[in-house]
Amino acid sequence: LLNLYAPNTGAPGFIRQVLRDLQWDLDSHTIIVGEFNTPLSILDRSTRQKINKDIQDLNAALDQVDLIDIYRTFYPKSAEYTFFSTPHSIYSKIDHIIGSKTLLSKCKRMEIITNSLSDHSAMKLECRI
Repeated sequence: LLNLYAPNTGAPGFIRQVLRDLQWDLDSHTIIVGEFNTPLSILDRSTRQKINKDIQDLNAALDQVDLIDIYRTFYPKSAEYTFFSTPHSIYSKIDHIIGSKTLLSKCKRMEIITNSLSDHSAMKLECRI
């Protein structure tokens, strides 16, 4: 289990570098959780803003190391969000749980839990061990 906090600017490049640095430590049991500070799909923003090249490259890097967005796999068309930006009035899902494709068979359930104590919602993943 790896917890990741990516900076507000340059998040996709930062995460790609983390993946490169950890490539030998990633395996079929790897789960990466945290605030990625970037959407991974067009559904991850309430504005449906197009995914830019940096995010496309990040998704390619995740695919290259056999990692997937577990939430998006469970809910391919859902528009739930983990963060609301007051200055921009935009909802987004910038918090993610990423895991290996083989781990997916052990995942039972995934949900976003709203939280009044933080500007981010929690994410919960239930797995069979």
